[in-house]
Amino acid sequence: MCCIIVAANVTSQPQTAYTPFIMFVLTQQPSIANHFLAELRDANVQQDRMRFRRNLERIGELLAYEISKSLPYRHAEVTTPLGKAATRLLRQPPVLATILRASLPFHQGFLHFFDQADNAFIGAYRGHHIGEDEFEVEMDYITAPDLQDRTLILMDPMLATGRSIEKVYHALLRFGIPAQTHIAAVIASPEGVAYLQNRMSECRLWVGAVDEKLDSHYYIVPGLGDAGDLSFGPKL
Repeated sequence: MCCIIVAANVTSQPQTAYTPFIMFVLTQQPSIANHFLAELRDANVQQDRMRFRRNLERIGELLAYEISKSLPYRHAEVTTPLGKAATRLLRQPPVLATILRASLPFHQGFLHFFDQADNAFIGAYRGHHIGEDEFEVEMDYITAPDLQDRTLILMDPMLATGRSIEKVYHALLRFGIPAQTHIAAVIASPEGVAYLQNRMSECRLWVGAVDEKLDSHYYIVPGLGDAGDLSFGPKL
């Protein structure tokens, strides 16, 4: 597993001047993930909504596998027709939390691997702009199981500014304090990564790729467009 470890200056945690921020980038090394991500970006392939959703699932599956390497396991034995086999099993399935609606295929990819996981769902979206450089994050729906001392995986395909993830994360804490939290995204902006590095350094970040920048409308460039619209159709 190839991780980038960055020393983050976190003013919200006065007990330590620097906290390690760990980020994993799936496409940093050549693999089939690069092919899936290329199809997600390709404007021609995007015309096939089913394939677009399936590629989101595939990236979710690959990130789920990578995250699984960092989770706690217990020793166990499995009885076969010919004897007993030693193995290691997850101590506890994680809680998968997704931001509606674009995350649903991405979430399904994680469910393919963590099929016993509990799930949380949050309705959050960009609201009205506040001046030129800021916008409100609206959140009108949230449901979650008990998160106390659990492993939480919070996912959204596009990590743009990072503000939605931060607001959702803090809203979820009313259901308990997780033992560890992982943030998963298909594509991130450098600005979003830096925002989480400074505001949520206790979380680990897992992304498919980190792109060039945010544009003036807070969209990731080159990105892939609107993941929700490409998965399910345009909204009013």
